[in-house]
Amino acid sequence: MDEENGVNQTQAHNLLGQKTQTPQKRKDNALTKTLRSCCYIPQRYILGVMGLLGVCNAYTMRVCLNLAITQMVNRTKSSTDHFDPDACPNDKIIGNATAILKPYAIFDWDEKTQGLILSGFYYGYAATQVPGGYLAEKFGGKWTLGVGLLSTALFTFLTPIVIRAGGATWLFILRVLQGMGEGPTMPALMIMLARWVPPHERGFQGALVFGGAQIGNIFGSFMSGILLADGNDWAYVFYFFGGFGILWFVLWSLLCYSTPNSHPYISKKELNYLNKNVTTAETSHAKDPVPWKAILRSVPAWALVWAAVGHDWGYYTMVTDLPKYSHDVLKFNIATTGVLTALPYIAMWLSSFVFGFVCDICIKKGWHTIKTGRIIHTTIAATGPAICIIMASYAGCDRVAAMVYFVLSMALMGGFYSGMKVNALDLAPNYAGSLTSLVNTTSTFAGIITPYLIGLLTPDSTLVQWRTAFWVCFTVLVGTNVVYCIWADGEQQWWDDVRKFGYPADWKHGSILRDDTIEQPEAVKLSSRKDTDDD
Repeated sequence: MDEENGVNQTQAHNLLGQKTQTPQKRKDNALTKTLRSCCYIPQRYILGVMGLLGVCNAYTMRVCLNLAITQMVNRTKSSTDHFDPDACPNDKIIGNATAILKPYAIFDWDEKTQGLILSGFYYGYAATQVPGGYLAEKFGGKWTLGVGLLSTALFTFLTPIVIRAGGATWLFILRVLQGMGEGPTMPALMIMLARWVPPHERGFQGALVFGGAQIGNIFGSFMSGILLADGNDWAYVFYFFGGFGILWFVLWSLLCYSTPNSHPYISKKELNYLNKNVTTAETSHAKDPVPWKAILRSVPAWALVWAAVGHDWGYYTMVTDLPKYSHDVLKFNIATTGVLTALPYIAMWLSSFVFGFVCDICIKKGWHTIKTGRIIHTTIAATGPAICIIMASYAGCDRVAAMVYFVLSMALMGGFYSGMKVNALDLAPNYAGSLTSLVNTTSTFAGIITPYLIGLLTPDSTLVQWRTAFWVCFTVLVGTNVVYCIWADGEQQWWDDVRKFGYPADWKHGSILRDDTIEQPEAVKLSSRKDTDDD
């Protein structure tokens, strides 16, 4: 009996040592000691700031073409010019200023071709989400994320050369490659945050890091407008953002590491704190495989997928095509287009904090359940923008009214962050990464379809043609939201922890556990009950 107790204590000690990730002591050299003494800011916050800049960098490289393409294309009208009776007037020339032409608009691409080029990014982006998560688990998030964004930065920097050499075909291929480079961004960041951030700090760090998406949209649109103003060469946009991405990679390589224990000069106080408070999959016992056959049969999971498709359809309509609508239909000059395109993202970024605060308060106070909160905020973020987009199209050439509606639509879309965006954590806290990769991969196809479809619907880029495109967006947003409202859930699903919940009575698809000793639903339930009684 004493021997058995001694073995149990030894095993417990080994497991505890694995869980806390106690690093082997190593002797610091003079440089490491100096760097440790200079680390006044905790390294997890440096990771948060660099992660924010990384996401910002990813989104600026994603959206910079959306505005630049308006100055790259000189649409040559055929002999049967299309007369648009609803065309808006151009910006007025003030004082002695002369009209600025587009001296670098050397490509004659129709709206269909432009839409296909703009959608090319999302082909590559959808293809590398799941492989990106696997590579980040195997080789670490630092290099998976860093090399991916570096490749996108290099491709962005080389864009002017590639376009002039191969035209639309080469540009489309280049955009697919850029999307492939950015695909691992979110999975790799999620894995790094899981290894670096204690559970009670993840709300702040998540808002800090993923807020970089809206900052990237704001910064990308604003700087593109400035760089393209006064007839400047559109190539400057790609040189600027490509260079920004390369600079970020250098800083990322020097400052950030995949895990706290691989960081060479993290303070010992912070390292001990993280080893004590952060438990990840790589330090705990072997996990069961991802229950894909249960996830793919889960109605709430597919309701989440539908909601994400609707959100991305509306979001990508704004991200990809608002610059074209502002320039081609409302006839803003390019500098004004850049500034105004940034305003909706500012509104969305700020409103997301308000919606999140309100949702958390209502749940904590017991005013509604988690499920009801997710449905309310998802509905606000779907139907609100759908209505505002239609109102903007019927505002005609009233530029102020149209932009107010666009800004309001994106502000309401900020409700998605406290709605369906966090619903994966409710349904599957243990497999949120896998569920998120399924949702993101599926919904990214909206980014593929939307620009191309809008290009087909707006061959002459007229107000009436754009109104049709916005009605399609309205239908998708409202329709997917109805699906979500009917089948959404806010509770942890049985397949996320089958050892705790057991199999449902109607489950007939075999075991989803690593060992096949528990197959029948009643057996699992009895086993779970026995474990509870033993405790």
